[in-house]
Amino acid sequence: MCGRYAITLPPDAVRAFFRYAEQPNFPPRYNIAPTQPVPVVTMERLPDGGRVRHFVLMRWGFLPGFVKDPKDFPLVINARAETLADKPSFRNAFRRRRCIFIADAFYEWKRDLSGKGRNKQPSQPFLIRRRDGNPMAFAGLWESWMGPNGEEMDTACVVTTSANATMEPIHDRMPVILEPEDFDTWLEGDESATEAAHALMKPAADDVLEFYAISNAVNKVSNDNEAVQEKVDAQPLAPPPKKTAPGAAQGSLF
Repeated sequence: MCGRYAITLPPDAVRAFFRYAEQPNFPPRYNIAPTQPVPVVTMERLPDGGRVRHFVLMRWGFLPGFVKDPKDFPLVINARAETLADKPSFRNAFRRRRCIFIADAFYEWKRDLSGKGRNKQPSQPFLIRRRDGNPMAFAGLWESWMGPNGEEMDTACVVTTSANATMEPIHDRMPVILEPEDFDTWLEGDESATEAAHALMKPAADDVLEFYAISNAVNKVSNDNEAVQEKVDAQPLAPPPKKTAPGAAQGSLF
């Protein structure tokens, strides 16, 4: 799951990392939320066989081409790596329209399930980022949606996979995080590259990420400033519960 993220590094550093042709100058964004315009990287194949990457703004919230009215379609901000190649909503985009979300941190919430009723504790938000301080590249899909009245909107979603050992204490899902050497493989729009792109949809190595607790200020979208990312004290994370093998224990009927 990825429901909030940030882009706070200088534009020049971001451009050097993703190597797109444009030179956008954008302010830091500390609390990016669904439905907002977000920058993604796409790739164009040139007539001479060369390739060029582009910086493009799209709506975070994927709309398949078959949707008649966006109001009647659920907001899709994530696509599960395990099923997107087969689901009608994502199948064509996965084959031909892959993109990269630009980020340098994302937020996830760990819910305390130990209490009940009034003793139940609220979710604790965490900031997750790369240990090396570089930007983060989320694998994404995009689609140009055409409305019945000729309106057009470019939309995109983040591809997620199962959590690695670093993320497991917080959440069981995480964005697919690409390394620079894999950017062209993911962005290649030729269907012949689909199998290679599929192999990239896996959890990041356990030593790539680090995290720390932050305050509930991130819960409010209008809080878009440095204070959102300030560290706070939090209870030590308990390991996720182990899954019981079928037949190992008798479960409740209710």
